[in-house]
Amino acid sequence: MNLRINPLSQALVGLMLLVLSCLAPAREAAPRAEDPVVEARLVAIADELRCLVCQNESLASSHAELAEDLRREVRGLIREGKSDAEVKRFLVDRYGDFVLYRPEVKPLTWALWFGPFALLVLALVVLGRYLRQRRAQVPRETTLSEADRARAEQLLKD
Repeated sequence: MNLRINPLSQALVGLMLLVLSCLAPAREAAPRAEDPVVEARLVAIADELRCLVCQNESLASSHAELAEDLRREVRGLIREGKSDAEVKRFLVDRYGDFVLYRPEVKPLTWALWFGPFALLVLALVVLGRYLRQRRAQVPRETTLSEADRARAEQLLKD
């Protein structure tokens, strides 16, 4: 079976491959710690930290450049012999409580911890008042006069 490909098709396929190769730029691999213990501690700490760029990703899973810089900083602190708590404290001092996925319970973060529950209680109170007011507006029993009753029976017959 002899297969012939049109030169125009060859040129289009080549152009498409060239464009696709330009759209996928190569990046250097993220540096890994020489010490697996340091890397394991880094991953454990970074899972509890928020990426400051992505905000909904952990520092461990983020691919942002700032996240890479922060991981490099955390590796350096681990190599210096800092404990996990000291590393987190360093980052909180530098970036604020926002960097933690689970900020400490303190007066400054009470709104984060207890705000949703307070809003739920407030919503239930408002709903209860609304339902009581609505129940008060609806008459308990409606009595029909004989003329209304006869008219209703006539409508139902038709």
